Amino acid sequence: MRAHYDVILVGAGLANGLIALRLRQLQPQLKCLLLESDAHPAGNHTWSFHQSDLSADQLRWLQPLITARWPGYQVRFPALRRNLDGDYCSIASGDFARHLLAAMGDDLWTNAAVKQVKPTQVTLADGRELDAQVVIDGRGLQPTPHLQLGYQVFLGQEWQLAQPHGLQQPILMDATVDQQAGYRFVYTLPLSADRLLIEDTHYVNQPTLADNSARQHIADYAKQQGWRPGTLLREEHGILPITLSGDIDRFWQQQRGQPCSGLRAGLFHATTGYSLPSAVALAELVATLLPTDARTLSQHIERFARQQWREQRFFRLLNRMLFLAGKPQQRWRVMQRFYRLNAGLISRFYAGQLRLHDKARILCGKPPVPIGEALHALLNSVEPGKKK
Repeated sequence: MRAHYDVILVGAGLANGLIALRLRQLQPQLKCLLLESDAHPAGNHTWSFHQSDLSADQLRWLQPLITARWPGYQVRFPALRRNLDGDYCSIASGDFARHLLAAMGDDLWTNAAVKQVKPTQVTLADGRELDAQVVIDGRGLQPTPHLQLGYQVFLGQEWQLAQPHGLQQPILMDATVDQQAGYRFVYTLPLSADRLLIEDTHYVNQPTLADNSARQHIADYAKQQGWRPGTLLREEHGILPITLSGDIDRFWQQQRGQPCSGLRAGLFHATTGYSLPSAVALAELVATLLPTDARTLSQHIERFARQQWREQRFFRLLNRMLFLAGKPQQRWRVMQRFYRLNAGLISRFYAGQLRLHDKARILCGKPPVPIGEALHALLNSVEPGKKK
């Protein structure tokens, strides 16, 4: 007999993993199956967020997943070094995976490669067919001609150092490094007194990164900071989409009524690439909607994603200035100018909750790129249905 479920989640990454955990908390009676093609759920990632990105209720149920928390962070630029207050949190994929395994038990299948996904059916690579009232596809952003993207690409290494590093808070951006072909910075998380995650990060036009060069960059940076590497514990790679413009109608037509989550639903901060706050909100939405049919769920997810798309129009405009105005190796000037602004504005920027006067403050004054190119970038790639 073919197995039937209330919900099948395809892909055990952040978005579907949070949906699975929230369903277990709020609707444990539902028959839920989580599928992962790799040998382990959650991949090899570190997801970070500002505490102010979430509501108190959201933070309450997410709290057990948090691996590390710091009461502030630092940014560094050629003409600016600044400490900012506000809790910054990270979730390590290894910890996330342990929570998923404990919560899902035998309802988490690994090494379960998928051949085909439909709104109410999954066909596995070995030919087995699984039915469900709803199937949610969370396998990452699929190739699409309907979004104009830049990319945040990075390689990160977690090191057990030979001696304490002395770093008290994360360095979210150290852009004092050589910029090369785009906006480049080093991101560092102090996970313990002698353990660091160091990421070589680039905002670039194409989703590629020379791994060996990135490894050398990390080694050079650690040496410059006086950190003595001991044991390399792990290495992670990332490609985060940064949205410049797009046709949201055609993007959703491409989904063809398939309920989806995470990057596949276009749910990420347009400028930072952070996806956790959207994933938390979507998990809450899905947990309140189920049980329902696939068409209804897809409509609700699409409505949720379209609302975020509208709210992030200003961020896409800023992205066009960052990627299209001035020389790539001078993009750091845009970010340095931004981090001189009011701390509350910066916090609302990360949360995607800018007010009208915040937007005016960001745009006022002389731009840190040539004026003509800035104006061209602001008016370039006008989205369907929007006037210049």
